[in-house]
Amino acid sequence: MGRPLILVSASGLARETVAAALAQGTYDVLGFVDDDANQWGSTRESVPILGGLDQIERHPDAAVVLCTGKGRTRAAIARRLAKSGFDEQRYATIVHPSAEVPATCVVGAGSIILSKVVLTTAVSIGRHCVVMPNVTLTHDNVLADCVTVAAGVSLGGWTQIGQYSYVGMNASVREKVILGDDVTIGMGAVVLNDVPSGSTVVGNPAKILSRSTIR
Repeated sequence: MGRPLILVSASGLARETVAAALAQGTYDVLGFVDDDANQWGSTRESVPILGGLDQIERHPDAAVVLCTGKGRTRAAIARRLAKSGFDEQRYATIVHPSAEVPATCVVGAGSIILSKVVLTTAVSIGRHCVVMPNVTLTHDNVLADCVTVAAGVSLGGWTQIGQYSYVGMNASVREKVILGDDVTIGMGAVVLNDVPSGSTVVGNPAKILSRSTIR
């Protein structure tokens, strides 16, 4: 028997995380929790939605993983749990067994690495990050906390990604490029230069579409 696992948010990502957790074999899925009371008591692919976030306190032996799609939302939930006295050692790290994660790489607590992800060497992934299927992270990449990397992304060596940033499906980032905090990279974009915090970039080569003020 594995350790019980609670997934926060009954989302599509949560369902993918269930599949990865079961394949990993470390956890037994206990259920989802979600603030949407309309979902309580229902199931997603035979996994029950137990109730709201308070259910975590009722299952003190369970590990927990945050499965909201946006990094800022994951960070907000983590802060909310911290205020309630949540033990951060309960955060689960989910790594699908088909992912390649050498011993030279670091994956932070609460992060989710889905199927066929490749980390080459000396990759550092922060807390509560999500790396979708078929992503390639090459040598010396650094992902700050709560980054989301969509399916099919490729990062060149020494690339750095700031907290809460999102890299869209099949985007590519040139080596040694630095993406600031809260950056959004559009699907299929080819990023050749550093991207300032709060920017959204699209296209090939990628250009800034908009800028926002970081909160």
